[in-house]
Amino acid sequence: MRRLLLAGGVLLLAFASGCAHYQTPGAGVSIPAITDADVADVMSRKPAAQFPAHIVIARVQASGYESHTGSGYGAGLFSVLTTRDMEIEDDFTMLASLPGVAGVGPLNRLLLSPDLQSTHELRQAAAQLRGDIVLLYTLDTKFHSQSQSVPLKVVTLGAFASEKLRIVTTCAAALIDVRTGFIYGVAEGTATDTRRSSSWNTEEALDAARLKTERDAFSAALKEVAKTWSAVNAEYSRTTVGL
Repeated sequence: MRRLLLAGGVLLLAFASGCAHYQTPGAGVSIPAITDADVADVMSRKPAAQFPAHIVIARVQASGYESHTGSGYGAGLFSVLTTRDMEIEDDFTMLASLPGVAGVGPLNRLLLSPDLQSTHELRQAAAQLRGDIVLLYTLDTKFHSQSQSVPLKVVTLGAFASEKLRIVTTCAAALIDVRTGFIYGVAEGTATDTRRSSSWNTEEALDAARLKTERDAFSAALKEVAKTWSAVNAEYSRTTVGL
């Protein structure tokens, strides 16, 4: 019996050591958690952007964010991802073509403080780029399996080929006034992909699925941003021009 147990333990160890692992990406960040104000302060803020507006785009993630295609810059409550992985040039061309938009550009990490505590630091950096509004967005991607009740931090590739694996990404976005911190509107998009684990049996295949899900969620959020912007431009371009 002892020999059988020993042999079984050796086989399990060999199986575990032979399985590749995929480290899931870091989390998104709660946008309300990094807007630096209490309720009374929020209610007292006014829009001050000049229209047509220059929009500065910034992707924020949890502090210490890491994925297979990028890493966040800065410490504190959150980090900023300045490299593009699932975004494409057409996304920014679409935003630049919206009525009331004078131009669109990314946030430059050279202008950012390494200690990121709130959107105040992002607005300061955007001001140096002569931006009027910051389009802030974050991606939160979770991996779920049938046998686990909580999202996976590490996926063991090929361990349970018959089990289903689900990837869920939510992209949240907000339009924030550079001068005052006034929030013009918010948007959100979600995408999901579910397959047998055997379909994603390599790190490359699983990360490609992650990027596609994030891409779909970002595209869905951008459509909502465009709708939100249409209402923002209609309401505020008449009241802030010339201020």
